[in-house]
Amino acid sequence: MPDLPVYDCPRTPVAPNLDGTLTDPAWNVAPWTTPFVDITGDGPIPRFRTRAKLMYDDEFLYVGGLLEEPHVWSTMREKNTKLFEENNFELFLDPDGDGLNYYEFEINPLGTIWELTLPKPYVDGGVPVDPTNLPGLRTAVHVDGTLNDPSDTDTGWSVEVAVPWAELARYNQGSAADEGRATPPRPGDEWRMNLMRCEWPHEVVDGEYVKGTELSFWVWSPQYVADMHRPDRWGILRF
Repeated sequence: MPDLPVYDCPRTPVAPNLDGTLTDPAWNVAPWTTPFVDITGDGPIPRFRTRAKLMYDDEFLYVGGLLEEPHVWSTMREKNTKLFEENNFELFLDPDGDGLNYYEFEINPLGTIWELTLPKPYVDGGVPVDPTNLPGLRTAVHVDGTLNDPSDTDTGWSVEVAVPWAELARYNQGSAADEGRATPPRPGDEWRMNLMRCEWPHEVVDGEYVKGTELSFWVWSPQYVADMHRPDRWGILRF
């Protein structure tokens, strides 16, 4: 497999105002990720561009996602439901990089969230701790267009997430040899991370969106298999 992608995550001197737009000047310090690709690494080029930004301060890891989408739709309003069954944006974090005890976050255009913990990957018999909600998590979503209106063309939707370090510490335990690991991380520390977008086709029936059947997975770090739960293939988040 090719080398893993690396995202150099800057420290922000000012916390951003989280309104879902990524327009706060604080985000200017953070570079965009490379555009997301098909999860297999050699599948079709995604139909719509997806990019993200990350940065941090003493309290939070900030994640912003920008998703091009001409038809923004969503129906799932219940917290901690299987949001991948519709269009969504996802974050995966394995702070100590051991492939165990990692965090998964999902959000949809309605702002509905799902958080869970994987003690180990599904392929290894992992049973999720579902849900695992972090009390200090903050989120915001913005739709650049009109949600659930097939009569017009939208630009897309965007996401801002602030994940509290205090509640990520449980995922950064590692082995006895990793006693030097820290949360919040220190400059130069490296975590394992991936980002994913689930995108479903749709039809318009009687003026409403109807979900199709062929789900696409678009990711920052290719998995080279249609399985996001292979942490050894996630990219590197370097602080």
